[in-house]
Amino acid sequence: MVRAVLALLLLCVWHACAVAGSWVRTDIADVRLVSAVAATGSERAIPLGLQFRLEEGWKIYWRTPGDAGYPPGLDTSDSRNLERLEWSWPVPERFDWNGLESIGYGDEVVLPLSAVLREPGAPLEIAATLDALVCSEICIPLTAPLHLAVPAGSAGPTPYTQLIDRYRARVPTAGDGTGLSVEGVTRHDGAVRISLRSDVPLQDPVLFVESDRAGYGFRAPRVEVAGDGHAASVRFEAAVPAGGSLRALPVVITAVDGGRFVETTATVTDPPAAATPLLVMIGLALIGGLILNLMPCVLPVLSLKLMQVLRAGHDTRHAVRVGFLATAAGVIASFLVLAAGAIALRHAGVAIGWGIQFQQPLFLIALSVVLVCFAGSMVGLLEIRLPGVLGRLAGVGGSGHWGNFLSGAFATLLATPCSAPFVGTALGFALSAGTLEILAIFTAMGIGLAAPWLGIAAFPAMVALLPRPGRWMAVVRAVLALALGLTAVWLVAIAAEQVDGPWRHATVLAVGARAAAVPARARWWRRGLGAATAVFACVALLAAGAAPPGASPGPDARVADGSWEEFDPARITGLVADGRVVFVDVTADWCLTCKVNDAVVLATDPVSGQFATPDVVPMRADWTRPDDAIARYLAGFGRYGIPFNAVYGPGAPDGVALPELLSAGAVLDALAVARGSS
Repeated sequence: MVRAVLALLLLCVWHACAVAGSWVRTDIADVRLVSAVAATGSERAIPLGLQFRLEEGWKIYWRTPGDAGYPPGLDTSDSRNLERLEWSWPVPERFDWNGLESIGYGDEVVLPLSAVLREPGAPLEIAATLDALVCSEICIPLTAPLHLAVPAGSAGPTPYTQLIDRYRARVPTAGDGTGLSVEGVTRHDGAVRISLRSDVPLQDPVLFVESDRAGYGFRAPRVEVAGDGHAASVRFEAAVPAGGSLRALPVVITAVDGGRFVETTATVTDPPAAATPLLVMIGLALIGGLILNLMPCVLPVLSLKLMQVLRAGHDTRHAVRVGFLATAAGVIASFLVLAAGAIALRHAGVAIGWGIQFQQPLFLIALSVVLVCFAGSMVGLLEIRLPGVLGRLAGVGGSGHWGNFLSGAFATLLATPCSAPFVGTALGFALSAGTLEILAIFTAMGIGLAAPWLGIAAFPAMVALLPRPGRWMAVVRAVLALALGLTAVWLVAIAAEQVDGPWRHATVLAVGARAAAVPARARWWRRGLGAATAVFACVALLAAGAAPPGASPGPDARVADGSWEEFDPARITGLVADGRVVFVDVTADWCLTCKVNDAVVLATDPVSGQFATPDVVPMRADWTRPDDAIARYLAGFGRYGIPFNAVYGPGAPDGVALPELLSAGAVLDALAVARGSS
């Protein structure tokens, strides 16, 4: 019996040694490697831990050490079957000594590691050299050889599994369920202000801010908790390198409150226009929505508006009023749907922007198919009928209220890639504020866009001023159908650039074949038009939905010939420090207002001449496809749509944002400000 017990003890000791390295002991710290699994098993990565036991008063550093120090590192070049180590960092502490702040760990800590194997299932041998800095009133470098062998076999638990899991559970993640959320990160007078919200009253909130850009640092914060305890405002004094700026700076925020913690990636933005009364911003949204009717990308919608007016010419005043009110309701309801989507995406942590659905080929193809059908219907070559009750509700071809409502929704859909004057300001205010503000601003913008319909509904007698219907209407309908058809071609061209390979050709052929089928007048063709519509639409939608994303689009012609440079926000600070001026143009193939700005202002003298001077560096950012870096850059200016242009220079290191509609005078004035000459 005694021999069996001794044998079992020896087996346990051997098992423990097999999954833990020997302690390297010093006067200030002991350190070793341990494994959470007894063998490598069949997984590509296995969980390990770097365990420290520190003498009282001594500490090691977190991944961002604070005012001084550096985090632990391992040189694993002599290891076997190890591709790389991935580090995780549990919630740290903040230490202060003689006015110097450091962030790290005291007493005992295990830093969770993930060992990625070159050959899964084979034994792992780690031969590493630790390089760490251990500090108290003085700092002492700690260099130690560490060894750990994990054999091949079944990956069962070890005596260290719970120890590693306990510290891994204290590694902050961006996952939901903690009840903590970062609502905003803004800059104020050389400091960063963070808005923290909690589902339950805060106990003792602690926050850490990091940036991967060299030279930036953040001092211990001042925390102000709201009266009900559900919110806090946290201010970090910032250290900024020469020529640097806090604007649009990407940061990582770790928020801790007792046993709750969350890690969030964010971009420092300008302070929201909180000081601007909400009613003022609602007024700007109304004006912006009204001006949106005149933007280039909204012009195809005018055909739908005009045809509705022409059709209403022989209706009663009551019918005119109700029909136009239904269309206005479709516009406003669509804006409310957009608001709900923005709120949902914002709470889900997804980047949001105005018109970003035009970055999706599936949406573009669906919209182009609808436009082709509308064009055919407008000139009487295609009769759109909905089955049964839907047809009676929509009243297609008649004066059904649902048909008017859906035409308003469609008009909104075509209007979304544009950003008119005041639209960017209103959207920036809404999307950087709360749910109530988003709903209020989007509703006001919808009312502004619907104003032409609301005006006719209020004064239906205006319709009587139109000329009587006649042959001239056929010409008007043909011209307007052509406008819709050209819009469909434009959408297909954009979609084709967003998919690669045979899918690109399938997309173009599907919509092209559907367009070619529209003019067919033979009876047997007419009977087959419904089936043809369904088949060609399905092919196009499947092509766009199943196609893998295409490679990055080719460079802009001016980028290719060297007159413009590709957008690189990391270079802006250095160029400004060298005395250069940087002009940033954020554009997209689907943004017609951007194309107008380019053709009328940026590509013509005197602006193009300024871009050719040695001290100006024009950069072009292409947002045709989703790009998180561009989305974060826009958010840094409180903008969520394009066109967007900004100018940087010695006189404007934080950048000067330009209006949505450019003029040569506005660009030249901004360049002068950036140079510091005015």
